[in-house]
Amino acid sequence: MIHPTDSIARIAARAGLTPEDVANAESRLSALGLLRPSPSGGRVAISPESAADALLAPVEQEIMERRIAMAATRARLHALSGDYLEARSLRSVKSSIEIVEGLDNIRAVIEDLGRTCAKSLDSLVPGGAQPDASLRAAVAVDMELLSRGIRMRSLFQHAARSHRATAVYAATLAGAGGQVRSTSVLPTRMLIYDNCAVLPIDPLETGAGVAIVRDPAVLTFLKQLFEHYWDRALDFADDGQKAGREPTGVEREVLLLMATGKKDEAIAHQMGMSPRSVSRIVARLMERLEAESRFQAGVRAAQSGWLS
Repeated sequence: MIHPTDSIARIAARAGLTPEDVANAESRLSALGLLRPSPSGGRVAISPESAADALLAPVEQEIMERRIAMAATRARLHALSGDYLEARSLRSVKSSIEIVEGLDNIRAVIEDLGRTCAKSLDSLVPGGAQPDASLRAAVAVDMELLSRGIRMRSLFQHAARSHRATAVYAATLAGAGGQVRSTSVLPTRMLIYDNCAVLPIDPLETGAGVAIVRDPAVLTFLKQLFEHYWDRALDFADDGQKAGREPTGVEREVLLLMATGKKDEAIAHQMGMSPRSVSRIVARLMERLEAESRFQAGVRAAQSGWLS
């Protein structure tokens, strides 16, 4: 039997341990609150339950205080919801076209439009291959919108079909209920959330800022513009080429632009393709038309009814 006033040497002798082992054990037990000084001298053992109450009480008190502070902060923020909605409505009335600059500000506005979107999101995505990082960031946002029942229509250019990451992204959207098409030429990048459109200030400089358009007349025009290109586009999963001699899809669009006198570089820029790809298509068309010049190819294409 060990007495509270027993010395370390006596405890060590009784337990068959070294004095160092006993001293280390006492130190650890004291740190856990399992040993406390006895009023009569020495140390007394404390039950693990009592030690836990004494040791964790300050921590639990701090957690409780933090929860109370969090609840108070949340209540103060929620109380401002009415003011925020009123400010948004006033901003929409007073400024039908708003300019937003700075990437962080643009991201914040687009995130806000996504959170408040209730019905539809239509997108024009010009260019060929889209940046992989942008595609990865867009997937989670788009899946959340689709899970809420938002109708999503995304329109790419045909050149995007040859980019694997963009094709996988399009297939992911389609598999989740989104609609994805492609066309040869798109005028600009554009997002239309319900009754609000986002347009780049400078289509060639993505960091220049965006215009948030809420004007009903302008918005109606932009929606009609989207429908114009959407109705003439192909499903992204289609290869864009049909059997037969008459060109379709990308070949037909290249032929139409070639017939207007545009050079390969201009066609490539307008369609979001590389000049080399356009040159190969032009070469195939001239071979099928048995033409020795671009002018002759245009004449024979018109005679065949390919330009109608």
